[in-house]
Amino acid sequence: MSRRPQVAEHASTQEIDRSDPNGTRLDADQGPAARTTGRRRRALRIVLAVVVVFAVLAGGGLLAGGFYLRSIESDIERVQAFDAVPEESRPEKVTTATNILILGSDSRDPDSSSGSRSDTIILAHLAADRQSAQLVSIPRDTWVFVPPNRDGSLGGREAKINAAYAWGGIPLMVQTVEEFTGVRIDNVALVDFAGFRAIIDALGGVEIDVEQAFTSTHSLNPDGRRSFAAGPQTMDGAAALDYARERYAFADGDFARIRHQQQVIKAILEKAASGGVLTNPATLNSFIRATADAVAVDETLSLFDTGAELRHLRGDDLTFVTSPTTGTGRVGDESVVFADTEAAATFYDAVRRDAVTEILAAAG
Repeated sequence: MSRRPQVAEHASTQEIDRSDPNGTRLDADQGPAARTTGRRRRALRIVLAVVVVFAVLAGGGLLAGGFYLRSIESDIERVQAFDAVPEESRPEKVTTATNILILGSDSRDPDSSSGSRSDTIILAHLAADRQSAQLVSIPRDTWVFVPPNRDGSLGGREAKINAAYAWGGIPLMVQTVEEFTGVRIDNVALVDFAGFRAIIDALGGVEIDVEQAFTSTHSLNPDGRRSFAAGPQTMDGAAALDYARERYAFADGDFARIRHQQQVIKAILEKAASGGVLTNPATLNSFIRATADAVAVDETLSLFDTGAELRHLRGDDLTFVTSPTTGTGRVGDESVVFADTEAAATFYDAVRRDAVTEILAAAG
C-alpha cells in the first residue's frame, strides 16, 4: 500500500526532545564552538557499497572481480537489519526491483544507541530489468515521523530522519524510511569514514570537476582548512572527503553537499570501472579489499550476485535524485528540511512500482 510522506503540521513552532537515553543532544544547531567541534569529529560517511559492486564487476571485470569477491565475501561484516522491524508495518513488495538502503554513519555498530547518526542516506533502486539504477539522496535533516524504537523509549513522533539511527539503529532507520517513502527495503549496506578514504586511495584518486572555488571549514588537514580551486582536478581520499562533506561554504548548504556526494560516487564508479583498474590485479585487489574492510551489509545481500546482475552498468546508467523537498525551515530551535509531501508521494509511488520512466522524469 502506498503511503504519503509525513511531516508535522505547524512545524515551525513545534518543540521536541532532542536527547537520547544517555543525555546526548541530537540537535545539530548548538552553539558555534559545539558545532565546530562536532563537525570535526563527525566525518561524513559517503556510502559506496552498491556503487563499488557495480564498478568491480563492470564489463570485463566480471571474471576477475568475481574471483576476488568470492574469496573475500565471507569476511564482510554482516548486520541484523530487519529483525526488529514489525512485518505488519512494512510496505508490500510489488515488483522484482531491488531497493537497497545505503547508510553512511558515525559508527558501523548496528547496536549503537549513544547518539550516533546517519550523515548520508541513499535509497538505491535497482530496476527489475537491471538496465539502470536510481540513487535517491534523502537529506539527513528531513522532518519525518519516526516510529517508536524497540523498547518504546524514543521515537513515536516527528524528528529529523537521521535521529532514527541514533534512537534505534538500523532496524528503526529501515522502518522510518519505509514509513516515509512507502517503498519496501530489500537490503541494507553501510560504510565507514576510514573506508571511504582507503577506497579512493586504492584507486589512485578520482577526478572531480569542482563547481566553484571554496575553502573547507572542517578539513582533515592539520590546520583544519583545505582550499579547492574551481575546475577539474584529481583528489585523493582525504581531499575527496573534505570536498563531499562541506556544506557551510555554500548558500544552499546540505543540498550542495548532496550534489558533491553524488559527484564523488559517480567518479569512483567511473574510475573503478576503467580498464586501468580492472586489468591491474594489484590495484583491483587493493580496491576490493579496501571495500570489504569498509562495508557492512545485511545477512541476505550477496555482493557477488548483485554485482553480476549489474555488471553492464556504467556511470551513465546511474541517475542521482534528491528526495523532493520544499526547502529548509525551523522546528523549535532546529534547522530542518521539509519534504514536499505531494511530490514525494508521487515520486516514491513510481519507485515502489518500478516505473523507471516516471522516476527519471521526476529527476529532470
